[in-house]
Amino acid sequence: MFHVKERKLKLPGLQMDYITFGKGPKPLIMIQGLNTNGIKGTGIPLAFMYRLFARSFKVYLFDRRDTIKDGITVRELANDVAAAMDSLNIKDAAVLGVSQGGMIAQYLAIDRPDLVNKMVLAVTLTKNNPTVVAAIERWIDMTQRNDISALVADMSNTMYSPAYVKRYTLLMPLLTILQKPKDPQKFIRLAKACLTCDTYQELDKIHCPVLVIGAAQDKVVGSTAYIEIAEKLGCELFVYEDLGHAAYEEAKNFNRKVYDFLK
Repeated sequence: MFHVKERKLKLPGLQMDYITFGKGPKPLIMIQGLNTNGIKGTGIPLAFMYRLFARSFKVYLFDRRDTIKDGITVRELANDVAAAMDSLNIKDAAVLGVSQGGMIAQYLAIDRPDLVNKMVLAVTLTKNNPTVVAAIERWIDMTQRNDISALVADMSNTMYSPAYVKRYTLLMPLLTILQKPKDPQKFIRLAKACLTCDTYQELDKIHCPVLVIGAAQDKVVGSTAYIEIAEKLGCELFVYEDLGHAAYEEAKNFNRKVYDFLK
């Protein structure tokens, strides 16, 4: 019912999975954050999760490239999204970037302003801080030690509210299986890429309307990172005072806020 399609983009030197859904006239690019596995096989649940957008937008979710080299940066990942948009003739799009996806979205708007007409940056940052460095280094260490149960537990406790974690405690063994990285080295390299974001001095190159969504209890990118973005851009800001990094999943009105701004 959402016109979901899962496809593989094949360009010289670049292959990536992507999902499309919705039948609206306007393109919407959704760039997800760091996760242990890709988006292949998740088209239907993602379309259901973001079904609010399906009537007004043609939604594109681009995965990270299939082959991740050591030392890859978020700016390079943004170049991949731009190449994908060019190949599919997508221009003047609305963009939603969450966490690492928000880092990528910033570089996309900085380097290719022709591709972005409006943007939402959620639970993301412009430069490193002690909070994000500590979180990423923990996740890398746990992955290197193949301690997946510790990785899943730490990501859950760091991202979600205590009430949310308590509600789904019994599912942790299942999540440990489902969230085990299919390619640990790829996950580690993408995690390291988070620490290459450094857009603060270039934010004045972003001229499209922007909504920043932050979370005051964010234990991944820090509880004040969103303030730096909003103040530098002089843009609209909304903060979830009682939620953490996963506010985009926990907050019942998150999709509505994004939709109302982009629509």
